[in-house]
Amino acid sequence: MKVFIHQKDNWPEFTWRSNDFMNLLSEARNLQGRLLGKMGTLGFELRNEALLDTLTLDVIKSSEIEGEILNPDQVRSSIARRLGIEIAGAVESDRNVEGVVEMMLDATQKCFDPLTIDRLFDWHAALFPTGRSGMYKITVADWRKDITGPMQVVSGAMGKEKVHFQAPDSDFVEKEMTQFIDWFNKSKIDLVIKAAIAHLWFVTIHPFEDGNGRITRALTDMLLAQSDKSNQRFYSMSAQIRLERKGYYDILEKTQKGDLDITAWIIWFLNCLINALKSTDSVLIRVLFKANFWQKYIDIAINDRQRKLLNKMINGFDGKLTSSKWAKIAKCSKDSAVRDINDLIDKGILQKEAAGGRSTNYELIGMPAGSRVGKGEFHP
Repeated sequence: MKVFIHQKDNWPEFTWRSNDFMNLLSEARNLQGRLLGKMGTLGFELRNEALLDTLTLDVIKSSEIEGEILNPDQVRSSIARRLGIEIAGAVESDRNVEGVVEMMLDATQKCFDPLTIDRLFDWHAALFPTGRSGMYKITVADWRKDITGPMQVVSGAMGKEKVHFQAPDSDFVEKEMTQFIDWFNKSKIDLVIKAAIAHLWFVTIHPFEDGNGRITRALTDMLLAQSDKSNQRFYSMSAQIRLERKGYYDILEKTQKGDLDITAWIIWFLNCLINALKSTDSVLIRVLFKANFWQKYIDIAINDRQRKLLNKMINGFDGKLTSSKWAKIAKCSKDSAVRDINDLIDKGILQKEAAGGRSTNYELIGMPAGSRVGKGEFHP
């Protein structure tokens, strides 16, 4: 019984009904143009700040979808170094952070370069610099071998597993990928629709033993950058997919168990893209707030610990800031943290949160609620 889409006789001759999503495509294209125009009015430094924010969010959320939590400071520092952007408080980054940043920047900053097998293998090697995924040794920079059995997406307890998807047999991967890469480089269809198809096609082939999701999203970003005619990224599909993760897996499973008419998948993808484009308002609000914030307090004495924590709060610290957390992140004593905080309260920069609780929490005065670009606390 041919259960999965890649087992259909005409695979991968996808079909779709353009009339069903033409309005969505027009809306997405309009939002892309408006966003690029809006970002074009910013000065060089603010545009770099927005770019750095977006790329940092994209890398963090793409890894988070796979259950891997990256240190935001390391991600931000790694991206800044590679783009030649100077930031305060830059830190050294772990190899796994450097690898995923290297892949995402290669995909977006060199979006107009052709896709090749070697390029994909380089990305895969960057994701797994030790040759292992967690504790397990995996095949790196080569197609999967299926030594332990077919590549499956499974849920449920042992003995009661549910197979959501089974990828093509490893014997067919090289041929599948040769066809995919040729299409990726030569197809002339609308680039937004092409991004939707490439995402589905690549993740269905599942050519690697691990890392397929992150590479899929890198390819998606690559084609969306081409569609923007710009390697500067100001919106994150990965962040939006993370927010809509349940819907993403539902439509993906339904499509992979369906026929070759992928209209429903394209409609979902376009809606996700539209939501991603609309969410960039929070990035712009935060970037403008940060620029105005430091200009406002340019003549106020602020020590290095205070500057570090204030930047963290502006950049997206979304937990409850207490004196204990301040001390831990600033690597200082609790007494020093309290003095830092009280000094900023006296200067009208911080205030106690109105909501009470077991601990006293602090917030920036005037911080717009819509400026937070991520959820969850920064990890010191």
